[in-house]
Amino acid sequence: MKNNKIWLYLFSAPLILFFTVFLLAPVIIVFGTSFMEWKGFSGNITFIGLDNYIAAVKDPEFIVSFQHTLIWIVLQSTIHVIIGVSFAIIISRKFRGWKILRTSFMIPNMISASALGFIFLMVFNGQIGLINSLLRKLNLEQLAHNWFFDPSTAFVSVTVTWLLFAGLIMLLVLTEIGTIPDSLYEAADLDGASQWQKDLFITIPQLRNVLGTCMIIAATSKLKEFELIYLTTKGGPGTGTMSLPLYLYNTSIVQNNFGYSNMIGTVLIALGLILIFIISKVFKIASDD
Repeated sequence: MKNNKIWLYLFSAPLILFFTVFLLAPVIIVFGTSFMEWKGFSGNITFIGLDNYIAAVKDPEFIVSFQHTLIWIVLQSTIHVIIGVSFAIIISRKFRGWKILRTSFMIPNMISASALGFIFLMVFNGQIGLINSLLRKLNLEQLAHNWFFDPSTAFVSVTVTWLLFAGLIMLLVLTEIGTIPDSLYEAADLDGASQWQKDLFITIPQLRNVLGTCMIIAATSKLKEFELIYLTTKGGPGTGTMSLPLYLYNTSIVQNNFGYSNMIGTVLIALGLILIFIISKVFKIASDD
């Protein structure tokens, strides 16, 4: 028994070392330095307690970034997930051409964020963009404008760049649908249930765990959303599309204010843990009842 434990410790040691060095230690450093004044690698590091957190509460740019991030989290964990689940249920019926539809829906997820950002820059371009060209064709030229740089449409335009593309959610749900016993649907057929009734009372209730998982993936993905916003609007116009990850980048790389940026990082980590806890409790993930 003792020999088995020794081998267990030996095989676990590399994983524990990797976790400690590359995951746990950075999180501890970020949390610890969020209480410091640290401006640039050549500057001194001074303990200032909760001053960074107090400054954040009074910082209009931080407040706006936090609000935008929360809105995107809500939209991503509701509309985005609903779109993915809806496509999964439809595709699970395996009608003619379902494989083509499944593959087509996955294409945006296979394109890099930089390429996708460039595509949307062209789509929403004020002069030669697809949207404005269609509006001009429909004699609605008065609606044509620079979508990413108009304060009235910038937020919605940025949101569209990711909200509708739920390929990963679709695949996860589609895989889970395949594990539902056929006997449940056969019993419903004997009772004369329609397809929509089977979806509503059999399929969706059986998807509880994967729905919770999908919501966690969707919600936490907005805590690291950076590339598409940076490549399209850079948080503008003004702070119209600023997010916490982008604001963290500005305070650290642009302003060299590492203490304040690590405070933002700590807020992002805490927000992620809270989201995981709430969604897990609501969907009772991994519970048997």
